[in-house]
Amino acid sequence: MQLNDLGRQAAPPVPRGRLAPSPTGALHLGNARTFLLAWLSIRSRGGSLVLRVEDLDHPKVKPGAAEQAIEDLRWLGLDWDEGPDCGGPFAPYVQTSRTALYKAALETLRDAGRVYPCVCSRHDVEQAQSAPHRSRFRSLGYEGKCRGRFRSWRDACAALPPGRAPVWRFRSEPGETAFTDVFAGLHAQDNAVLGDFAIARDEHGAGYQLACVVDDAAMRITEVVRGDDLMEATHAQLALQRALSLPSPAYFHVPLVVAPDGHRLAKRHGDTRLCALRACGVAPELVCGLLAWWSGMAGFGEKIAPRDLLQRYEMSKIPHRAAVLDEKAWQYLKVDPKITENPGVPA
Repeated sequence: MQLNDLGRQAAPPVPRGRLAPSPTGALHLGNARTFLLAWLSIRSRGGSLVLRVEDLDHPKVKPGAAEQAIEDLRWLGLDWDEGPDCGGPFAPYVQTSRTALYKAALETLRDAGRVYPCVCSRHDVEQAQSAPHRSRFRSLGYEGKCRGRFRSWRDACAALPPGRAPVWRFRSEPGETAFTDVFAGLHAQDNAVLGDFAIARDEHGAGYQLACVVDDAAMRITEVVRGDDLMEATHAQLALQRALSLPSPAYFHVPLVVAPDGHRLAKRHGDTRLCALRACGVAPELVCGLLAWWSGMAGFGEKIAPRDLLQRYEMSKIPHRAAVLDEKAWQYLKVDPKITENPGVPA
């Protein structure tokens, strides 16, 4: 399919969602909860699910992680209609095999004057963000120092020392971007928060933001369920969709699973990998029960399979606060958080 055809596709007859694991480590309980909610939202309405492996973060991709993710999700009781293990009409379902589409999208943006190569380092951006007159923003984007500085990617490369490469940045427009999240409601953000954001670290355009937008359109995704830590990324993706004349799916951002201290899950909070819980003999129905309990759909200690939750699923039941992996949650699983074995993919 050509890039120009993506915005002209007829709306699919049923809702289409996706599970999009990134093979940078093993799936943990937080990932599992989000994937379960994505699965329930689509399956409860008779829709179709795609499994897409988002493996463009090359330095962090771990060997075997994609296969482990597929195995863990099937063990949990989730299924999908299209994916790298079962094929489908929009194959391939692994992003590193889809780079021709990303290249075409980048060329479209470049021809429209919406992207430019940038040689600024992370340190350069952080220094600009810490300037006193910009301190009113909690999070700041790149302000466009390299706009108009280079005629081509090659010119930008020549300005850098060996071993460093430029990035492609999207030229943001002044103003505000707003969307109504299916779960969280209206969310508006000044475009200055993102600034001219990076869309690819490859000359031919393979980066998370760009690939995600192109693949959601190509695979006719109508709904994206993901953690609310990606709310800001949604504003970037909406900007790219508009620039490429691509449709926007409905977005559904749910609170994360956090530790008792309110921080994201980390090794110090216990071994939350699905593969580790499996190796300890924890039943998938018990894990699913914990995820459902966190989501207002099960009683404490209940064992249940995803299929049995379809009759209970209602978005309104999901709490608007973060789920907490506390001592009570570990009691639910009946395991010691300090699992000593280390099976499967590293965290």
